[in-house]
Amino acid sequence: MPSPIPPGHSPEAMPALDEADEPARVPLKIEDWLTVLVMGALALITFANVLARYFTSQSFAWTEEFSVFLMIVLALVGSSAAAARDRHIRIEYFSESGSMARRKTLARFGAVMVALLFTLIGVLSIRLVWDDYRYNETSPGIGIPQWWYSIWLPILSLGMALRAVGLFIRRGRKS
Repeated sequence: MPSPIPPGHSPEAMPALDEADEPARVPLKIEDWLTVLVMGALALITFANVLARYFTSQSFAWTEEFSVFLMIVLALVGSSAAAARDRHIRIEYFSESGSMARRKTLARFGAVMVALLFTLIGVLSIRLVWDDYRYNETSPGIGIPQWWYSIWLPILSLGMALRAVGLFIRRGRKS
C-alpha cells in the first residue's frame, strides 16, 4: 500500500524511489524460482504426511525436521528477494518523506545495514557449520549430519548480503 504524500509535497515532485523489479545484474528470478520450489516441496511433504497419517495413523518421522529446514530456507530466500527489491520492513513515514536525496541516503543506509548484518551472520555461521562437521553432530529426528542443514545458513546469508550491496550500488547510480 503506497504511503500518503506528506503535506506540502505534490506527487510529481516525489517520484517513487523503488520500482517494481528494477534491473539487477543477477536476475531476481533466482529467488522467485527458489521460493516456488521450496513452497512446492513444503506443500508436497505436508500433503504426503497428512495422507500417511489419515490412512495409516502413522506419520513420516522426517517430515517435521525437513519442513522446519525448508521454512528457514524460505525465510532467507524471501529476505534476499526483499533486500534486492528494497522491500524490507521500515517506517515509511521516515523513509518516504523528505527530499529525494534524503530518501536515497536512507535507502542506501538501510542497504548497508542489511549487508553488514547478514555478512556478520554468514561469517559467524561458518563456525557453526564447522563445529557441526567437526563434532559429527546429527539431526535429532532422523540422524543425518547436522551440517547438511546448517551449511545453507552462511551461503544464503552471504547471498542476501550481496543482494543488499547490489541495492546500495543501484541506489547510488539512480539520479
